[in-house]
Amino acid sequence: MERIRPLPAPAVAALLLAAAVALRTADFGNPVIHVDEQYYLLVGERLLHGALPYVDIWDRKPIGLFLLYAGAAALPGDDILGYQLLACLSAAATAALVFASALRVGASRTGAIAAAIAYLVWLPLLGGRGGQAPVFYNLPVTAAAWLTLRLPSLERRPDAIVVNGLAACLLAGLAIQLKPTAAFEGAFFGLAHLWWLWRSGARAKLVPAVSLWLLAGAAPTLAAAFVYARLGHFDAWWFANLTSILLRPPYPASELAMRLLGIAAELSPLILCAVVAWRRRRARSAAERGLAFLWLGTALVGFAAIGTFFDHYALPLIAPLAVPAAIAFGRHPRALIGALGLGLLLVVVERAFVPNDGPGAREVARVVAANDRGGCPYVFIGDTITYSLGDACLPTAYAFPNFLAYTTEQGATGIDEAAEVRRILAGRPPVIVTSTRRLDIWNRASLAALKAALVRYRPVFSVPRAQYRTVVYLRRDLAFRN
Repeated sequence: MERIRPLPAPAVAALLLAAAVALRTADFGNPVIHVDEQYYLLVGERLLHGALPYVDIWDRKPIGLFLLYAGAAALPGDDILGYQLLACLSAAATAALVFASALRVGASRTGAIAAAIAYLVWLPLLGGRGGQAPVFYNLPVTAAAWLTLRLPSLERRPDAIVVNGLAACLLAGLAIQLKPTAAFEGAFFGLAHLWWLWRSGARAKLVPAVSLWLLAGAAPTLAAAFVYARLGHFDAWWFANLTSILLRPPYPASELAMRLLGIAAELSPLILCAVVAWRRRRARSAAERGLAFLWLGTALVGFAAIGTFFDHYALPLIAPLAVPAAIAFGRHPRALIGALGLGLLLVVVERAFVPNDGPGAREVARVVAANDRGGCPYVFIGDTITYSLGDACLPTAYAFPNFLAYTTEQGATGIDEAAEVRRILAGRPPVIVTSTRRLDIWNRASLAALKAALVRYRPVFSVPRAQYRTVVYLRRDLAFRN
């Protein structure tokens, strides 16, 4: 029995929004939360100015993600703060759906609220402090999951199942245009609706319903393909969105194992609570709980399919873990206090050890802008936000440094990466940004080209960046402007 008076839904929503803001406010305006979102913002900004993703500026993420960032950049005010506020709202809305989904699987209101807060707490622990793609695509996926959890209550209403499935598959289709791995969860949502429609006895509706759901799920991707085909760049779209993903070479097995262990350790409180819920799956809401665990299973498949196991690739696991964990939170106060307490402690500890590199990144951009002489600076390795903050032109369509500098991208971009580096350097960029970072995954030919070119440059500025330093080099025939 609940010991506190249940909060009404608007109060729960306000609480979750306040929690999201409290957990993220320290990063508002920080331009270097993560290298990925710096680049997403750059692509979104250039898209607003007429650049065509995959042609004028290259990446392999779906167009929906860049349209979202373009929308954030189009908002009044600072582009960086704009996408971060949008990410904060998305996180809070997803947490509200975790709350609603937890109630559907039979969790108490206290457990559901705790699960929703846990979702917000674990986002920054797995690299979701800012605007990583899953921070946004978890919203439509969790909404589709909530719709799918309604299926047991719709068993005798086949028409309602068809409409419910249409909405769930469309949401999944939108999510796929933010991150392709959402296709695994989308397939589950569709199959779950198919099963419950079959159970309803409406056999004549199966084929038209499945056709409708498939069309809804594929529509956003088909629309993107159609637009690029009309523009004459279907091949570029296809290569970036599919072929290049398959061409990426793997990371060393030992490195992958360490990443996977780290993710498992970070998620262990939620995993243990979900295990407790699994052991009670025969209780009330058993059908909904079964659907919730199947959702978790398909999310795990999507996580494993990428195979690189960066921490932010585990962000899609948080919501499907938090929903069943809510059952344990509601039944075992110690589990609630222990899990949330540990999560919050880890957030505080991590925050204490993460250096504030934002001011240094802004200084780098200021120095680059003051010395580019109207030419295009080149960030060989460093923060792509330098191009945005410095309002600089791009020397290459492959402006994300990893594409040209790392062996983990070698052969997957569709070009000779070292040849592209030599082409850029042959243009004698006025400024080159690099770092003192030491890695085992340098593209050696690209690095050799850089070192050969740097004899014509001199270092003029340096700032700390994580465990290394960012260094700005100026061409020797140019006078330094501070």
